[in-house]
Amino acid sequence: MKILVCISHVPDTTSKINFTDGDSKFDTNGVQFVINPNDEFGLTRAMWFKEKQGATVHVVNVGGAETEPTLRKALAIGADEAIRVNTAATDGFSVAKQLANVAKEGGYDLVIGGRESIDYNGGMVPGMVAKLIGANFVNTCISLEVEGDKATAIREIDGGKETLKTSLPLVIGGQKGLVEESDLRIPNMRGIMQARTKPLNVKEPVDANAETNTVSFAKPAPKGAVKLVDNVDELVNLLHNEAKVI
Repeated sequence: MKILVCISHVPDTTSKINFTDGDSKFDTNGVQFVINPNDEFGLTRAMWFKEKQGATVHVVNVGGAETEPTLRKALAIGADEAIRVNTAATDGFSVAKQLANVAKEGGYDLVIGGRESIDYNGGMVPGMVAKLIGANFVNTCISLEVEGDKATAIREIDGGKETLKTSLPLVIGGQKGLVEESDLRIPNMRGIMQARTKPLNVKEPVDANAETNTVSFAKPAPKGAVKLVDNVDELVNLLHNEAKVI
């Protein structure tokens, strides 16, 4: 089985976020980047398929050379090969088109992406990739088993879970539950050294027009000052007349 794991290069959630050019561009100065958490759950599941079923695991990212350390980390975790599509990740459709081209050319049986990335939270790329390559699709996937060319997936739905049976080729949008946080792998020294010799292929992009563009960003409004109250009557009055929550 050939598996392609889509990797987004996203800011660490502890990073201080700022914008430039009239709040229209993200300021990357001083920001630490990591593998998108939902993608890391998918990568960890792919490693399980590699170890238990002998699958081949490739990782792919759409972005400039600055994303290569993130791909190298995925290689250090255990992926066999990395592919970087040499173009900026401008919007969901253009990214999906680049990923779909890689998936088609590679003849992958299973494409694993995160349900959404934690920077733009678009939640659209895996479904678009599935449509573009003509594969089955399961979103919000929290469990996946593959036997031959058949797959059993469990996905999270409002108020419960749904079990689906489908066939390969398959695209999933994974999330926490596909593996648990305790299953995530920290690259060891051996993996880091091996990652230096594994292939990281740079691929030129196909033509893909961006269908959306960012107009501006805005930070959440700052939290108001804390008020300390001495008695229940005053608290009820504030909740009723000021906060208007009761």
